[in-house]
Amino acid sequence: MSKHFKLKRGLDIRLKGGAEAVLGSVSQIRTVALKPTDFPGLTPKLKVKADMQVKAGDALFFDKYHPEILFSSPVSGTVKAINRGERRKILEIVVESDGKMESLAFTKADPSVLSREQVKTHLLQSGLWPFLKQRPYGILAKPADVPKHIFISCFDSAPLAPDYSFILKGQEKILQSGINALAKLTEGKVFLGLPDGNTGFFGQLKNVETNIFSGPHPAGVVGIQIHQVSPINKGEIVWTINLLDVLFIGRLFETGKIDMRKIVALTGSEVNTPKYYPTILGGCLENVLVNNTKKEVKERIISGNVLTGTKVEQDDYLGFFDHQLTVIPEGDNYEFMGWADPGFNKFTASKAFFSKLFPKKSYTLDANLHGGERAFVLSGQYEKYLPMDILPVYLLKSILANDIDKMEELGIYEIVEEDLALCEYACTSKIKVQDIVRQGLDLMMKELG
Repeated sequence: MSKHFKLKRGLDIRLKGGAEAVLGSVSQIRTVALKPTDFPGLTPKLKVKADMQVKAGDALFFDKYHPEILFSSPVSGTVKAINRGERRKILEIVVESDGKMESLAFTKADPSVLSREQVKTHLLQSGLWPFLKQRPYGILAKPADVPKHIFISCFDSAPLAPDYSFILKGQEKILQSGINALAKLTEGKVFLGLPDGNTGFFGQLKNVETNIFSGPHPAGVVGIQIHQVSPINKGEIVWTINLLDVLFIGRLFETGKIDMRKIVALTGSEVNTPKYYPTILGGCLENVLVNNTKKEVKERIISGNVLTGTKVEQDDYLGFFDHQLTVIPEGDNYEFMGWADPGFNKFTASKAFFSKLFPKKSYTLDANLHGGERAFVLSGQYEKYLPMDILPVYLLKSILANDIDKMEELGIYEIVEEDLALCEYACTSKIKVQDIVRQGLDLMMKELG
């Protein structure tokens, strides 16, 4: 029987520009790119050169320290460019599609009758393994490990988040195949976190154990759900995967081919008509964004949501794990009256503005920080937005002090950046909370392995 977790701490940021449940159309995706920078802790090694011909499923690069983990091309075509940054760091591998979507042939099979090793081999050889993340540290799952459990959140509570039920409509069988494969990878359970009052077909899925979560964001964040269901202790490992990425695994076993087509939600106040668009993993954003934004003010384009997404340009590429694009005002214009504005049209996490009198109103927010970084003080503010039994400020300060023992005591194993993203938004000191969390996780990996 499902447990119901009612979370009270958190905050729903009410932005204008939610996607209407309509599927738009785009021109053919001409170029895609994989970015090694999307994977914390990864040291990539190339398997291709510029102008090489590839098929969907051909490996573009691999993990230096785990060479069995491959990262495959989403399309067939030609390797157009290998873009590098400082010290020749690989930033992205760009593939120009030939429009044929030819895929390498993999074995079509029912994962329910396969062994763990057979399922693992399928995922590694096809390049689908990188969709699996490990907790602690929020890094690529290691094939040699057997996780305690696998956790999947069936809803996203972030601002303007896509509706998973709409995207998955008609793909229930494929989703079940993907879950059957994941169930083979753990000796524990596959846990699904369901939204309260809207379980839909998720409640009909097999080989899973379901729990219901209600409350404000971050109720849909998988790390928050893990903390409520089965907190991570030192020495334990759990894996996570985005529900929409399970479709890629299901298609592999159902068809024996790589099919990385996906649907993204184009959202935000600067979008003409926010709705859903078909694209492909790593697809060029220009296909989706062209003629779809207002251009009335300087815009910030975000691959992902406003809390955890990455700032990109129109000719950039969709992030590996992203299923949402957000366009909001940059906010670099002069603001009349500034902090003295009564704030009828400003969303507030506290009671600083009169907008608190309108609890259901949606707002147009920009990327302006409204101030610079200040002293990091103990205010009790973060605890209002984090439904976890940890002390976030003390944990962050132990990270800044490089105190590994304190970091362990205060819960570093339970968190990744997205778990504390709301704390960063609400922080009056403008502290870069997510950067500090990643700094701490990197230090733990370096010192403890």
